[in-house]
Amino acid sequence: MKNMIFLFNPRSGREQIRSQLMGILDYFCSQGYFPSVYVTQNSQDAERIAREYGSSADLFLCSGGDGTLNNVVSGLMALEKRPVLGYLPSGSTNDYARSLEIPGDPREAAEVALTAGERQVDVGRFGTDRYFVYIAAFGAFTEVSYKTPQDKKNVLGHQAYILESVKSLASLKSHHMKIQWEEGTIEGEFIFGMITNTTSVGGFKGLTPRDVDFDDGMFEALFIRTPKTPSDLSNIVSYMFLKDEENAYVFRFHTSRVVITAKEEVSWVLDGEYGGTLKETVVENIHGAIALRCGEKIKKC
Repeated sequence: MKNMIFLFNPRSGREQIRSQLMGILDYFCSQGYFPSVYVTQNSQDAERIAREYGSSADLFLCSGGDGTLNNVVSGLMALEKRPVLGYLPSGSTNDYARSLEIPGDPREAAEVALTAGERQVDVGRFGTDRYFVYIAAFGAFTEVSYKTPQDKKNVLGHQAYILESVKSLASLKSHHMKIQWEEGTIEGEFIFGMITNTTSVGGFKGLTPRDVDFDDGMFEALFIRTPKTPSDLSNIVSYMFLKDEENAYVFRFHTSRVVITAKEEVSWVLDGEYGGTLKETVVENIHGAIALRCGEKIKKC
């Protein structure tokens, strides 16, 4: 029989994994797997279990939100021998799973994890020892993802993020930064920035290109300068969602490595979780770092 580690966060999303757990475990066994099951006890558990036991598994399967997936991948990145990774999304937004066409239903996602093709997806390294799967971001609304109470996420789902975002409108902060990548440099005041490998951010499809390639060694980067007038802000929003015309405040580019230097410390978010506060960081793409089972309709899966 093939060895499987099945780790799940029972508190993520609306906790729907609980009601289907026995059926999912029965399915694993029927497909020739010997599952070792671990229920996370705290936010550090997933990374620790992945790091300590991941190399002994043929398949490491995790269920939870984007934060749980981030922790598992961070643990696996410490290994020389990494198992194939499967993902049963059960969070409130599940941006990465949406992008890779992994079903939201736990049983359907379990079938994908055991039967779909493998894809060597890119992973982002943030600084020297932090990782992210699909987004590193700072600025406007980014704190909402990790400051929204879990109970509110469980009850309201994606709407909880919208409500908390509206509350944060009055506290938009500007950061003076210098941003350097392979083909250019920009400097000035910015209210938002993100380096991504996804087609969905915060549940919205439109902030990033539709044709994102998850294993090309490149990230999609977007930075927004601080608007000077309400009209500037309106034009930025219009450009972001409607793509009406080019906007002087919005910068988009592809990159495998970007260096961001700020005059003061800036708080970052990695896959929806708090990523630290710092003045300078280097973000790098680690090409094809993880073998992930994903939706069969995705190219190359």
